[in-house]
Amino acid sequence: MKIHKVCIIGGTGFVGHHLIPKLANAGIACRIPARRPHRYRSLEVQQGCELTMLENLEVESLKHHFDGCDAVINLLGILNESSNCSFEEIHVEAPKKIMEAAQQSGVKRLLHMSALNADETDGVSNYLKSKGKGENLMLVQNSGAVRVTTFRPSVIFGDNDSFMNRFAQLLMIPGPLPLACADAKFSPVYVGDVTAAFLKTLSDASTFGKSYELCGPRTLTLREIVEYIAQIKGTHKNVIALGDAMSRLQAKILGVMPGKPFTMDNYNSLQQPSVCTHNGLQQLGITATDMDAIVPRMFG
Repeated sequence: MKIHKVCIIGGTGFVGHHLIPKLANAGIACRIPARRPHRYRSLEVQQGCELTMLENLEVESLKHHFDGCDAVINLLGILNESSNCSFEEIHVEAPKKIMEAAQQSGVKRLLHMSALNADETDGVSNYLKSKGKGENLMLVQNSGAVRVTTFRPSVIFGDNDSFMNRFAQLLMIPGPLPLACADAKFSPVYVGDVTAAFLKTLSDASTFGKSYELCGPRTLTLREIVEYIAQIKGTHKNVIALGDAMSRLQAKILGVMPGKPFTMDNYNSLQQPSVCTHNGLQQLGITATDMDAIVPRMFG
């Protein structure tokens, strides 16, 4: 399957900013719908890339953006709900409409970003349940005209990420750092490896209908990750691991603050280790990048 042009929904986010240059370098044109395209004009410096105005996520609107594209990549996702944005809308309804629009537009290929531990039935949080439901909707349709591949990464790190950079900022606050769910486990995966997996599977028929877990080469607790960042930044910080009751209390308090920095749904997600059973990077022939190769450059 030859891909000349893709439409990336959610392309103005962290992963999109890393994926678009790779697609452009491979000679693949990108269309990036955005609600405020003027904020992301820098993306248009990539050869063959265009920003378009995304009015809504309804089928008719999406069809307009998919016109002339060989593939669609869905990177939409939220970690917390708000008054005007729910898990159901972004993780379930949006993928359903994206698939319907792709079918009606004659798009033959679709890549979909899910999440590690996504499970419609047994997900430990509403986030993971909704991610699982959306992924299932995509994969069920794979036998039709649109061929689907999905990806389930652990926490993704890299330049301008919202995970390691967030803790790097917290480490700058004077005094000890109270850390909820300090024993939660992750296998952080480099954004460059995630985007490499997207690019490698885009035209590969052997990946149709498959879902790939994506993990880095080592597993660390949240506390170990925070201490690792502190070490690189040369910051001496007393990290206080909160017990379960205090972790819940922190989630309840922060969950009603502006921006919802930590919620009970986040707490629930952290109760299940974010580690791979079968690392899709290895299956795809991609060598997982260790944090030591990237994070010192981010914070050094």
